[in-house]
Amino acid sequence: MSINSANTSWAKIITPFAFSQCGVAIAVAIASLLLVYFFSSSKSRPIYLIDFCCYLPPPDLRATPANYIEHFELCAAHDREAIDFQAKMIKRSGIGDEACLPVSVHQIPPDKSLSCTRVETETVLFSVVKDLLSKHSINAKSVDILVTNCSIFCPTPSITAMIINKFGFRSNIKSVSLSGMGCSAGLVAISLAKDLLRVQGNSLALVLSMEAVTPSGYDGSIKSMLLANTLFRMGGVAVLLSNKKQDRLRAKYKLRYLLRTHMGSDDQSYHSVIQKDDGAGSVGVALSRSLLHVAANALKINLTELGPSCLPLSEQLLYGWSVFLGKFRNAARKQEIYVPNFKKAFEHFCIHAGGRAIIDAVEEGLRLNKEDGEASRMTLHRFGNTSSSSVWYELSYLEAKGRIRKGDRVWQIAFGSGFKCNSAVWECISELDHNIRNAWSSNIHLYPVQILDVADH
Repeated sequence: MSINSANTSWAKIITPFAFSQCGVAIAVAIASLLLVYFFSSSKSRPIYLIDFCCYLPPPDLRATPANYIEHFELCAAHDREAIDFQAKMIKRSGIGDEACLPVSVHQIPPDKSLSCTRVETETVLFSVVKDLLSKHSINAKSVDILVTNCSIFCPTPSITAMIINKFGFRSNIKSVSLSGMGCSAGLVAISLAKDLLRVQGNSLALVLSMEAVTPSGYDGSIKSMLLANTLFRMGGVAVLLSNKKQDRLRAKYKLRYLLRTHMGSDDQSYHSVIQKDDGAGSVGVALSRSLLHVAANALKINLTELGPSCLPLSEQLLYGWSVFLGKFRNAARKQEIYVPNFKKAFEHFCIHAGGRAIIDAVEEGLRLNKEDGEASRMTLHRFGNTSSSSVWYELSYLEAKGRIRKGDRVWQIAFGSGFKCNSAVWECISELDHNIRNAWSSNIHLYPVQILDVADH
């Protein structure tokens, strides 16, 4: 029998119905395989941190503690008790003579207008975006995703629109402006950029984090609202992320984990950091006495998710065993719960420089030593509390010191209103050159400095 006649016979055996059934089955199978492939590839697509740039204010914007107190007195916006309280808090804050405030706050009286707030925002963000893009010869039109965060200042048009207009980004750029999310918003913005990069391949994402100090000043007399006056300073950061395979060669870090914990369903947590009217017409941010307790609880919950992913099995077993024993001990012989050795999971720690009390509490809770918190303390001393960008100034400090080596893991811990605790873990994937200039370069040789404890009189 010839080949042609055999093919004809075979064709007669397969009915049109059977052929259509087979075709549908094959098509469904192929479609399923493609869906599984694209889903798995998007989930495993690595996120690279190419570089970041922190804002360095000019020296003429420095606000030494002595000048700060004198400024309060000259403005006559506070009564004597409020001035004395702020003077005491500034001396105990751990903030040094180099931290800066925007021009508007140096004025007498301070100008909290919309126009001055816009000037501060443009000054910080335009500077870091220009420096970062020019450093890597990146055309603004090659940026695919833009995310900004600033809690207090939420203008119309948005901050992302401000950046797009200034630098001429593409008309189809994916842009989001976040507001009202506090000091942890920097990692919230990174998380959002990460999620967008997971579903949009071959893309660059630019993340901008800052807090506007200009409109934040409180001129009333409630002590819990006066604290913010003594802590927050001028700063910001631009972070460039990518999911392009070719960018691995020039990237500094790879994102390993990012976990967000939100305690907003608990009333005490929700009210621990809150912007409100003091009843006398002045608006400010109130920091409650329960803030450290709230932060500790948020960090504990965050660690229950982060720990199993990062800690070696030996540390997890020791912790689990101590918890098990604790359930069978009576009150008189209460077993202390084992605190895992987090230095077996991370080489470096960037604790949000929200204040000395926050840094001290996290160090104590995680059983870290003073050297582990050095970057946080020095950032607080040099730049003050720059809100959502503080963890980036800390990473910049570690780079300038030449302490980060290829393969090292960095844990960024951010706290913010809501109440939120967010963690990001980065792995260094390059040999970093600590001689490349950043916000610390001009005086890194002076650090660390000894920060003296001021007695509470």
